[in-house]
Amino acid sequence: MAQSVAQPSVTPTALPAKLPIGAIVPWAAFFGILMLVLLYFVGAEQGATSLVSGENVHEWVHDARHLLGFPCH
Repeated sequence: MAQSVAQPSVTPTALPAKLPIGAIVPWAAFFGILMLVLLYFVGAEQGATSLVSGENVHEWVHDARHLLGFPCH
């Protein structure tokens, strides 16, 4: 007569999905360029480097300049 050996129960574990680097690069480039544009408008859009005439952009981002430590006046 053969003895029965208890088999341990194995529960499957979820593995994280692999994301190919080719799917990340375009989004990283897009957000990197977007952040640089925002940094320009908050930090440098006034005076000699102004792309937009008038004081509108300066007034829209005035508080953000002070919050981030950029001098503006």
